[in-house]
Amino acid sequence: MTIYRNFINGEWLASSSSQAAPNINPANTNDIIGTIKLSTREEARTAVIAAHDAFKNCKNTPAPTRGKIVAKFARLLEDDKENLAQMLTREEGKTLAESRGELLRSINVAEFCAGESRRLNGETIQSELAANFAYTIKEPHGVVALITPWNFPVAIPVWKIAPALVAGNTVVFKPAETTPATAVRIVELFEAAGLPKGVLNLVLGKGSEIGDEIANHPAVKAISFTGSTETGIKLYEQAAKRGAKVQCEMGGKNPVVVLADCDLDLAVESIANGAFGSTGQRCTATSRAIVIDKIADEFVRKIVEKAKEMRIGDGADTATEMGPMVDEKQFKNVLKYIDIGREDGAEMLCGGKRASGENLENGYFVEPTVFDRVMPDMRIAQEEIFGPILSVLRVKDFDEAMTVANDSNYGLTSSIFTNDPNLIFRFVDEIETGMTHVNSPTTGGEAHIPFGGVKMTGIGAREQGSTALDFYTELKVVYVDYTGRRREGNLY
Repeated sequence: MTIYRNFINGEWLASSSSQAAPNINPANTNDIIGTIKLSTREEARTAVIAAHDAFKNCKNTPAPTRGKIVAKFARLLEDDKENLAQMLTREEGKTLAESRGELLRSINVAEFCAGESRRLNGETIQSELAANFAYTIKEPHGVVALITPWNFPVAIPVWKIAPALVAGNTVVFKPAETTPATAVRIVELFEAAGLPKGVLNLVLGKGSEIGDEIANHPAVKAISFTGSTETGIKLYEQAAKRGAKVQCEMGGKNPVVVLADCDLDLAVESIANGAFGSTGQRCTATSRAIVIDKIADEFVRKIVEKAKEMRIGDGADTATEMGPMVDEKQFKNVLKYIDIGREDGAEMLCGGKRASGENLENGYFVEPTVFDRVMPDMRIAQEEIFGPILSVLRVKDFDEAMTVANDSNYGLTSSIFTNDPNLIFRFVDEIETGMTHVNSPTTGGEAHIPFGGVKMTGIGAREQGSTALDFYTELKVVYVDYTGRRREGNLY
């Protein structure tokens, strides 16, 4: 059985920890994929030191040279994409189609970041002083810590590692302990692409131990985190005490507003995809459908039909439309929220229990669940569930829909379904989310376009696209006085 190893200073090293956990296929808990050793704090410190020692040479390497390594990684990822997609489905549970989509996104991100290595530009600025040249340059921080979740265990690491390396930083990468196999494979491909020793380091283990140790290490100058809001806020508080730069992408409770004039079949298809795709385990998943009363009954009838038609099973089966929850903890958490919805008085129309049927008994499968007549203050309308649960909230008009949509601590993504251009642009102006969609699902994004949210969803610079390198660089302003003499007067 595979025992996953750390990658520190260019070497694959077995952890000395006595603590270990199995890597379990969530579609079949009898399928033990491997064993993850839960590394020690000392091993995390060793990784940080390796990254610190490698930084000077990394910084002095020209950005286009760093970009060539990331470009080669993209080609290797392209060559390995089917193998890695199969691995991702077995380890995390999403369908093969979803895994292949994640691999394509990862390749696109790496290619885009490689290109940015030739556009790591500053600007020249006209000085108010004669014979004075002012300009800006972008410089790397040094050691950056990247802490990633299990729901996109290839794409999220790639969209953090690639810009960090292109910018000239060195990296300590701490993936979710639930998905070690994909993390190891990503690092193997970066190693094969020619990264020098110490530039990228991988430490496997618990966030409460490894993540905490890395985030608090004085040599770590910046931290990029994706995960729960509770953990992200705690990390932000810790890092702020020592002045480290922080980027957190956290929870979502994404609304879709469905107006009476919309293409209802399109809305239903899109919302079903957003709510139940990836088993609802996406930060961009559709969680709340805010529907005008006039069409609510028809909408509910159609969305329930879609939910009941979903083919649940092992993601490795190409007929499967929805896979399992990632692990027992998440499985129990989703069932807990179903009970909370019932207790709070929401009307459950379908789902609501562990899925049963052929080849489902050994997996963490939950039926797609739809709650109707959900009130805005109910917990299932306010708290992130991260499972295949859709809450339908009925409203009388557009103004009430906007009030309900914005009644959330989160602000990642949103969507509206309507053919009224006036209301489309009012929605874009008034919705309190970092991203929004018109007549399409809340999910999805492109490699060259920024990603992120507002409110309790996001802290720091946005990820991906034109803003990808903003977080991983510091701006330095340079003044060159070429008068060759002392200036008279007040220079501020």
